[in-house]
Amino acid sequence: MNRTEKEQVVQELAQRLTDTQATFLADYRGINVEQATQLRRELTQAGTEYRVVKNNLLKLAAQGTPSEALQPYCAGPTAIALSGDDPVAPAKILSKFAKDIDAFELKAGILSGKLLSVADISALADLPSRDELLAKALSSMNAPITNFVGTMAAIPRSLVQVLNAISQDKAA
Repeated sequence: MNRTEKEQVVQELAQRLTDTQATFLADYRGINVEQATQLRRELTQAGTEYRVVKNNLLKLAAQGTPSEALQPYCAGPTAIALSGDDPVAPAKILSKFAKDIDAFELKAGILSGKLLSVADISALADLPSRDELLAKALSSMNAPITNFVGTMAAIPRSLVQVLNAISQDKAA
């Protein structure tokens, strides 16, 4: 890779680090190609970019971005996961992968400019996903309306049941 290509990679990576909401670093040493492909596929389906980067290029790209705090963790083989929308999904995938495969270990992360330790990433992974939280919020907002409609429907139903009971008494 010549100097021009490296500068282009640094610029592209710096732009991605600025645009992403969450960034995670991992040490991928010891995982095989099949496992790496599976991890990359799962992260891509979750809308997360996963790639292996050179530490020097990552350090240069991180300067002046919210991910600048990750520079001390740029040692050894480093893979980076960049998530734009939902930071919980990649945290869940990476944490599960780290638990399942001993060779893969998380180093650190950044969420909205705040440095995350491995424990913080695990805590983030335990949160419900964005879709689950939206479903719960919608359910909570919908519950009073549903209860009101049920109450309003109960009045005519009760009246019909009383009238039916009176007609059965008269018929008997």
